[in-house]
Amino acid sequence: MEKRPLILVTNDDGISSPGIKALVEVVEKFGDVVVLAPDKPQSGMGHAITINSTLRINKEKVHNVTEQYSCSGTPVDCVKIAINKILPRKPDLIVSGINHGSNMSINVIYSGTMSAAVEGALEEVPSIGFSLCDYSIDADFSAAKAIVEKICKTVLVHKMAYGICLNVNIPKGKFDEIKGIKICRQAKANWIEELDERFDPSGKPYYWLTGKFVNFEEGCTDTDVWALDNNYVSVVPVQFDMTAHHTIDALKSWNL
Repeated sequence: MEKRPLILVTNDDGISSPGIKALVEVVEKFGDVVVLAPDKPQSGMGHAITINSTLRINKEKVHNVTEQYSCSGTPVDCVKIAINKILPRKPDLIVSGINHGSNMSINVIYSGTMSAAVEGALEEVPSIGFSLCDYSIDADFSAAKAIVEKICKTVLVHKMAYGICLNVNIPKGKFDEIKGIKICRQAKANWIEELDERFDPSGKPYYWLTGKFVNFEEGCTDTDVWALDNNYVSVVPVQFDMTAHHTIDALKSWNL
């Protein structure tokens, strides 16, 4: 009898978030699911790992699966502990999310959701990060669940090239409002940031990071920002090799 796929579920919003609950409800239909997620929100942690303090895991009863654990560390810590200590074998799929809010464009650098997927790619496991463009705690995940099911089933069939994971962003709204799924590239965009200086009751300054997101490729129809702005699901293949290969020859000419 063929084994059911072994699927690891994690996120960066914490094990009790509505997004991971929706994700578990989908993937438990077609695999044996193990959940290992942070015990508290870890948004914006990027690829951080815990090296200066202990990591602890606790058995949980949050989801409708047998094996589920919370972890005191980051999303990447969760993937590392799951693969090295918890799972009986390397998983067939790692899914991270569903994140509350977009991880399009430059946000992929800061995202704990996507860093968990990148860590999966490092481990040669097909991995996907899912995000819904809705920050509300009461976000409707019904459309996202349908997209997750379609993409996960397809990835389990086709696997993934070494070192590659998928960054999937889903527009806010009803399923019948989504125009389709677009394979695209990361837009060239950035946060124009400001540090709002404030003062505590003792007169000491503190800072609050604010800013606005600016797309430098307005009108380009092959980017994730365009796809989401036009009610498409964006799927961007992401790699952990950050080498700027196209500049190597130029640098060699410098005779450093």
